[in-house]
Amino acid sequence: MSMLISIGYEVAFSFQKSTPVLALGLIHPDVASRIRKLENLRVEPRVPITEYRDGYGNRCSRMVVPAGRVVFKNDAIVEDTGLPDVQALNARQHLVEELPDHVLLFLLASRYCEVDSELKDIAWNQFGSLPAGWTLVQAVCDFVHRHIRFDYQQARANRTAVEVYRERAGVCRDFMHLAITFCRSLNIPARYCTGYLGDIGVPAAESPMDFSAWFEVYLGGTWYAFDARNNTPRIGRILMARGRDAADVALTTTFGRNQLQSFRVWTDPVAGRN
Repeated sequence: MSMLISIGYEVAFSFQKSTPVLALGLIHPDVASRIRKLENLRVEPRVPITEYRDGYGNRCSRMVVPAGRVVFKNDAIVEDTGLPDVQALNARQHLVEELPDHVLLFLLASRYCEVDSELKDIAWNQFGSLPAGWTLVQAVCDFVHRHIRFDYQQARANRTAVEVYRERAGVCRDFMHLAITFCRSLNIPARYCTGYLGDIGVPAAESPMDFSAWFEVYLGGTWYAFDARNNTPRIGRILMARGRDAADVALTTTFGRNQLQSFRVWTDPVAGRN
């Protein structure tokens, strides 16, 4: 039975002067058919906003905000299947020469996912003897889930996959960057995802709600979601943006100095079901 999920955020910054901003704060086009209450992106004070699609198909908003306090808000209601992430245990791994051209990008090194590093040898030594396909990706998730300690106090915006492996602590993006790097090293296309994921069907987390990260791998001609932090199928993922890694999907990219003042995200089931 499907369910409705209320989602949204309110984020405030203080800007030193008038500043151009790019924002990826809208629901991804792949989710558009499931939106039941349209998004309502607002910027306070009000400024003109234009929208475009980036190279990954994400909806991007472009604006110039004034000096002082600026608040970004959005909310919507989205229909969800109410079911956990799809499990396709027999999905096969493609040979590299079989992959579609547009998928090859997600085998390459990127800013936070250094495939061209010591992690390639580590990946083959750790996982090279395992069967290809779904089993291999799950083994990567199991390893990363055990290897890293989740700790908000250890959050760092510039930590790379190599550093995650060495430091063994981080937040959800760090789990995904290491898992993505291992998958790419093993010739499995993998891409980074960000969006909403509430505590639906699981005990509520003690930490404040935040945007969530997960990743997708290309197996059997389809992209499937995996989550090395939670490492269990979850209900209610609502995609905002995809890219090579977190550098491609920042909520805001600002071209001037600013300071974050407040940050609130919500993802709540709506009473009653369809």
